[in-house]
Amino acid sequence: MRRWTLPLALLGLAVCAGAAPAASVQINSGTGQSYALRLTSLKEAKFRNTVRQKYDFSCGSAAVATLLTYQYGYPVSEQAAFEQMYAHGDRAKINREGFSLLDIKRYLEANGFEADGFRVPLDRLAEEHLPAIVLIEDRGYHHFVVVKGLLAGRVLVGDPALGTRSIPRDRFVRQWRNGLVFVIHNRRDLARFNAAGDWRAAPFAPLPAGVDRRGLDAVTLPRRGPADF
Repeated sequence: MRRWTLPLALLGLAVCAGAAPAASVQINSGTGQSYALRLTSLKEAKFRNTVRQKYDFSCGSAAVATLLTYQYGYPVSEQAAFEQMYAHGDRAKINREGFSLLDIKRYLEANGFEADGFRVPLDRLAEEHLPAIVLIEDRGYHHFVVVKGLLAGRVLVGDPALGTRSIPRDRFVRQWRNGLVFVIHNRRDLARFNAAGDWRAAPFAPLPAGVDRRGLDAVTLPRRGPADF
């Protein structure tokens, strides 16, 4: 990690999306008994391991809450992170542009986490087994997300606006314009990266189970005679 070099990118901004609540339905067993079945919406599942931002300009505080709560096991609410970062930051600039990586760095240091921005390839995160906060540009918005994992050509991100989702790696790289990752470089023993629980919110399509990969030479047809027709 000491060989990673480059300064922080002092940028931030966000978009916002809501999550639908869960619901329950009653199932009749046919024997006079009924059971309550809890249903989880797709939006709720996506925000199970990602903190949803409450304000248009609070993706930075939601991203840091996601990083600490779900990738380091250090529970922090978006509201608590927001209040502390806002109280110690440039309020006029935050209202205008959102939180910056400098705001995030100061907040983390105040809570015992050492963090910095580095320019390294994505694969370095997998090698170091470290999640990261990165700034992407999505449809004209600068937006903080948490990189939770890399697998099979996809990047798993905790998006404070859209929830946990996987993005094709080439598309993610196009959106990740500054090439910086912001990582915590102490408490490495607590870091969670490529966790199965995170991937469950953005599973791969089970194509191998639906496509027969055998060649035609393995396909046989029954031999029929005139009496069969």
